[in-house]
Amino acid sequence: MQSLENVVWSVMLGGLLTIGTMAVVDVCRSRSLSSWRSLVFLIVTGSSCLLLSGLPEDLFPWLPLTPVLILKASLGPLSGAMVLIYLGQWLGSAADDRLVHHTISSGAKALVISAILITAMSTLFAEVYQTEILMFAAVLSALAVLMATLTSLRAAQLGDRLARDMTMGCLFLAISNSGLYAHQLLPDNTSFILWVVTSFSTVMFFLTMVNLGIRRNRQIRRLERLSGLAQGLDPATGLPRGSILLSKVDDAFWRSARLKTNCTVICLHLRNLYELSDDAGHMVDQQILSAMSARMRRAVGFRCVVGLYHPRCFVVVMSAVKQPQVVGKMTERLRALMCKPLDVVGQNDILHAFVPQFSVGAVTVTAANAIPTQVIDEAEQIALAGEREAATYQATAESPLGAR
Repeated sequence: MQSLENVVWSVMLGGLLTIGTMAVVDVCRSRSLSSWRSLVFLIVTGSSCLLLSGLPEDLFPWLPLTPVLILKASLGPLSGAMVLIYLGQWLGSAADDRLVHHTISSGAKALVISAILITAMSTLFAEVYQTEILMFAAVLSALAVLMATLTSLRAAQLGDRLARDMTMGCLFLAISNSGLYAHQLLPDNTSFILWVVTSFSTVMFFLTMVNLGIRRNRQIRRLERLSGLAQGLDPATGLPRGSILLSKVDDAFWRSARLKTNCTVICLHLRNLYELSDDAGHMVDQQILSAMSARMRRAVGFRCVVGLYHPRCFVVVMSAVKQPQVVGKMTERLRALMCKPLDVVGQNDILHAFVPQFSVGAVTVTAANAIPTQVIDEAEQIALAGEREAATYQATAESPLGAR
């Protein structure tokens, strides 16, 4: 039975080493900060899983008790802290959602402190309280998984589609975490089925993380390409408009109303969209719209609704707004990114410089008492008022609809 158990954990080790090799190749090829973060995450979290499986102790029985116990107990909470921190970076919504921000920051700090405390306890009481120390580490790791799951569910509730898949990754992590600690705390009560399920869930967790990381990076690279970092492209904006846009706006207002929070609509009116048409040709309009829409998506993130109300008016809908300063920060990021000059390719492949001139209007309302189309029209009128006054930017205005 011991040899069969070692085979299961060896298969898990093989899967982890394969994924780790892919991470090393990615580091050598891209040499980016994100690739290094992924490699460190795989090393720390994978080492924790490997130690909890007991495979190193079976293969190398001469390993000292205290260092192994320190690594077993401390790497679990430390891995949980890394999961929370990287999850916040992956979601990109920690700066906009106070609940997510506090959950991630406070939870990660508490887990790091706990890992230090467990290290001290293991050093002093390794032989006497080995089971109690591992049980404490198991509880902390379970809390980390719970916080990661709740954070992913909230991001999915607020409109991030990839966060729905992240909850599946958290489920695999929960199964892996439970199985590994059960194997350590109750070695005589585990079975072959539990080993296989735990090993499979561990490998699937890392595969899910790698897949979601690639998909998010692909989204970011596509937005960077569309926002003018690569010249000569003329793709469609991909933004919703017409009835599709209104249905997405209705969904955002419905989510905010269900959560009993406010909803903010931001309209950006690009008044000089057609100024290059005579010199560069009419095809440059599409290039400008594509680049500006990608810049807007980069500024507001992935969970906000972004659409094209009409060719010169972009719409952003922020659901579940609880803090007014969040709207101000979002508007400032939007202005800072949208005002940058853009090179477009005109007739005969001649480059033309386009300097965006726009005005912004923002309206915050109580979602349960508002009509979305009226709020969009009001935000557009605020932006147009700024254009008529020859102002490049329009300060955020509070809507009288919100006083209902």
